[in-house]
Amino acid sequence: MAGSQLLEIVLIASVAGFILFRLYTVLGRRTGHERPPQESYRLGPGPGGALKPLGHVSPDRPSDPVASGLFDIGIADRSFDKDQFLKGARAAYEMILTAFAAGDRATLKPLLNDEVYNAFDGVIRRRQDSGEKAMLTLVGFTDVKIIAAPLKGPIAEITLAYGAQLISATTKADGTVAEGDPKSVQNVTDVWSFTRDVRARDPNWTLVATSSEPR
Repeated sequence: MAGSQLLEIVLIASVAGFILFRLYTVLGRRTGHERPPQESYRLGPGPGGALKPLGHVSPDRPSDPVASGLFDIGIADRSFDKDQFLKGARAAYEMILTAFAAGDRATLKPLLNDEVYNAFDGVIRRRQDSGEKAMLTLVGFTDVKIIAAPLKGPIAEITLAYGAQLISATTKADGTVAEGDPKSVQNVTDVWSFTRDVRARDPNWTLVATSSEPR
């Protein structure tokens, strides 16, 4: 009885192996009638983390310098998506300014290059030594636009002009206002530059330069 069952198992396994082999020879071989692969570019993650197909992309580089730079970055890094970048840049702006005002070095350190971090750290240290405190509230943006986007070898550098409305003030140790106004909204234009090595797996961009002026 046991020998009969063993023989039956061997026969079933042999038939299953033959069927799998036939499936492999059909599915693993081109017949000449397959549909050609679609030529579409996926330049960034869509909803739910899935890559978002953008359809056909013209191989012609745009004539506008900013658009041309973004085109080159998109070719070098297929995960890059302009809209997602702008969304992240808005969030990074608020995060960095809020951390700077609060003296939160742990938050600032991974977001800034050494030069910018040292400049921010110097201001934070001076405030702490003098007993001053800073407060900052981002009311909103009036405009955020990319004004430069060169690709220098593997390094992408994107510069943005932030039109922002801020409430900011610095108070002395005795509570008097040393700078700014805690009750008024100030319009500012900040120009920030971010860089990223397009070969790196790390998707984060690093702030490498800042300038600011009242509007």
